[in-house]
Parts: sequence; C-alpha cells; structure tokens
Amino acid sequence: MGELIAVLSGKGGTGKTSVCAGIATALASEGRRILAIDCDIGLRNLDISLGMSDSGALSFLDVSEGGYELSQVSAHPLYPNLHFLTAPMNCPAERIDLDAFGAMVNAARSQFDYIFLDAPAGVDAGFRLAAAFADRCILVTLPGPGAIRDAARAGELLELMGKSNVRLIVNRVSKKMVSAMELTIDDVMDLSGLPLLGVIPEDGNVTLAAAFSQPLLHYSRRCRACRACRRIAKRIQGIPEPITFR
Repeated sequence: MGELIAVLSGKGGTGKTSVCAGIATALASEGRRILAIDCDIGLRNLDISLGMSDSGALSFLDVSEGGYELSQVSAHPLYPNLHFLTAPMNCPAERIDLDAFGAMVNAARSQFDYIFLDAPAGVDAGFRLAAAFADRCILVTLPGPGAIRDAARAGELLELMGKSNVRLIVNRVSKKMVSAMELTIDDVMDLSGLPLLGVIPEDGNVTLAAAFSQPLLHYSRRCRACRACRRIAKRIQGIPEPITFR
C-alpha cells in the first residue's frame, strides 16, 4: 500500500511547494509511482513547480466527487510515473467533504507508492485537510530561530491531531548564513523539537525552474537543491543518506 505524505509549513514563503515538487519528481525518476495533489485552494501553483502548467489537470474535487477516476489523472510528460491533481479554484477548504477526500486518497494508496499533499501555508483548514489522513508529515521551514520556532508550533498542532511521524526540512540554507549563526544540525533539532529529514541549500536554479515551468531535476547537473531533494527522497525510502548543510 502506498504512503500518504503531507508537506506543510507554519507560514508562507518557505519554498514548501518547490520542495514538494522536487522530492516527488526525484522519487518518480527512480521508478516510484507518485501522485502529487495540490491542496492550496485559490493559490495553487504546484503545477508550475512540477513543470505541468500546460497539462490541463483535473482537480482533486473532480475525482473525490466521483466525476472522474484516479486512472484519468494527468501524467507528467517527462516522468510518466508522476501524476498530478490540481486544487479546485472556487471551493473553500472548509467546504471540502472530508470523508470523500479521505476515500479518494485512501483509494490512491493501491495505485501509487507515494501520495504527496502540498498544503497551503499556515495552520487553517487547508493545513488540516492535508494532514488529516497523512501517514507522514513534512514541515518545511527557513533557517533562523524564529522560523524554526514557527515550525515547532506547527509540529505541536500536528501532535494534537495525533500525528507522530513528523519531520523537518530546512530550506534555502546558505553556507555563509550557517557559518555566521554558528548553526548545527543538533541546534536545529533542539530548537524545533523535531527530527530533521533534510537541508536544502539556497539555489538560484529553483527560481529558474519556476520561471520556465520546468521540473527542478531539469537542472540537475548544476543544481545543489536538486541533489538535496534526491538525498531526501532516498531517506523517505529508508535508504541512509548523510544530512549536510552543503
């Protein structure tokens, strides 16, 4: 059975969607069957980070309400193992039928190895929708004590929801910043109270990929962020990989 992974953040601007797309694409490139679902209703942009902005994708509401089957979801033009459902535009998260959504993602477990839910920023209804059925939650934060503390608060809310498998990714880390702050991996875990899944360096290729609606792996030869996403994808599969700020 496939595993459901919610990718969340305590606040906006963390690069959560780019991280979700990078990891999902890395897993698909290794032959894993992936379904990526954009849960950011009204501000959807996972399609851009995946390089699927021209795919004409179904929304998850199209499938959860019974109009379409999971077998009809859009496949990536370069990574055929990667499939995508976008978010509906005009249905507030509070009005989503939670039972129908849960039935859809649970049905997806039999067809995909990993289902990624890209949640909206913040801790409102979209956060709860994405986390509700998740087997594993990934919190994406920026470096710095304040941002990590916000992630810790989001982790506490997930714990109140009964989620115990919560991991942290620190995104957009520069070597200069880490050196100036004298930040270590142990410091990050101490500040957040959460186990660390990975660190992704600051990398201009992430901006380029979004600007040209290309998957991040398109820049893999010179992209440090891409290599970090591949390492995280290994860890998700239980394959040991070192965690490094480089």
